[in-house]
Amino acid sequence: MAHKLVLLAGDGTGPEVMREAVKVLKAVQDAFGLSFDTIPYPAGGQYYLDTGAEWPDGAFESCKAADAILLGAVGLPDVSLPNGDLAGVGVVFGLRFGLDLYANVRPTKLYPNVKHKVHDGFKQVWEAGKVDFVIVRENTEGLYTPARGFLSRGGIDELAVDSRIITRKGAERVIRFAFELSKRRKGAPLDGIHRVTCVDKSNVTAGCKLFRRIFDEVAAGYPGIRRDYAYIDAFQQWLIRSPEAYDVAVTSNVFGDIATDLAAVLQGGMGMAAGANIGDAHAMFEPIHGSAPKHAGKDEVNPIAMILATQMMLDWLGRRKKDPTLQEAATTVEAAVEHHLIEGKALTYDLGGKARCSEVGSAIAAAIPKIVKRRDQA
Repeated sequence: MAHKLVLLAGDGTGPEVMREAVKVLKAVQDAFGLSFDTIPYPAGGQYYLDTGAEWPDGAFESCKAADAILLGAVGLPDVSLPNGDLAGVGVVFGLRFGLDLYANVRPTKLYPNVKHKVHDGFKQVWEAGKVDFVIVRENTEGLYTPARGFLSRGGIDELAVDSRIITRKGAERVIRFAFELSKRRKGAPLDGIHRVTCVDKSNVTAGCKLFRRIFDEVAAGYPGIRRDYAYIDAFQQWLIRSPEAYDVAVTSNVFGDIATDLAAVLQGGMGMAAGANIGDAHAMFEPIHGSAPKHAGKDEVNPIAMILATQMMLDWLGRRKKDPTLQEAATTVEAAVEHHLIEGKALTYDLGGKARCSEVGSAIAAAIPKIVKRRDQA
């Protein structure tokens, strides 16, 4: 049976990295006997310029009926909706809210032969394997709910209000997701302890006080997982100073948005950073680097974030469908990425090389059948 995948390549470099993800999917199909029915839709700022809509009629319904969704990137500079929102953001928020994708999952992992970007000259302080944690961000409430507006008088915007919404339902389910994720992992690189860190500002804000209270309630049901706490401002410095101490962190929407972009410097930059938007029935997977329009059409950006997002999709599908072949495929895609990075022959500019985006995707796709063959012969 074919797995139905909707592909939203989007704007800027989105179509370029999506092409490389499709190469990897094709290699997975051939190597594992799987079948993927890929359904592409245009979406984003350019489609809005061309049509006046952010994506075609029927695209959301197709996403809802799909087994999973892959998103490249959306948004172009100075292309906005009449309300001032970036054209294309309606696609992202339409999926997050429309499909109730409440857990935004951002792995941060430093692979071999990849240098982090904290210091000038890309000095590598942490060895591969010492940076391997996940930040789980609540995805459907917080500051990104549409509880906002302007007070305008005489054509002048005099006041802007954004209301942060924290609900028991929203907090409880994302915190539980984080604990379940920790159960499946190996623990923090520092000590192997399964640990979930509650990241908040509960010394100040009411929403965070509720979030932490619910965290403790949920944590009581997971005695084998150590609970940990950090205020968001302190967490930012501890994350950079001692990333090996973290396993899974869980936080509210905007705090997670900021923390995960900071965390990307620990894994080699945005070109290595993948993310997932997961609900109880649906999921969408994407690189977190955005459309990067200044690089569009140059075949130079790093497609590994998009490929790792595809790997996350395969793993999620495998667990959801209880299909070990899909999970083995996910493991193989990550192994192919790691092999490619260790080999170091075709790296994009952000990793210190001169390879093209298409060369990297082709190399990783080509590694997949070789890894499978070696396993079969072992």
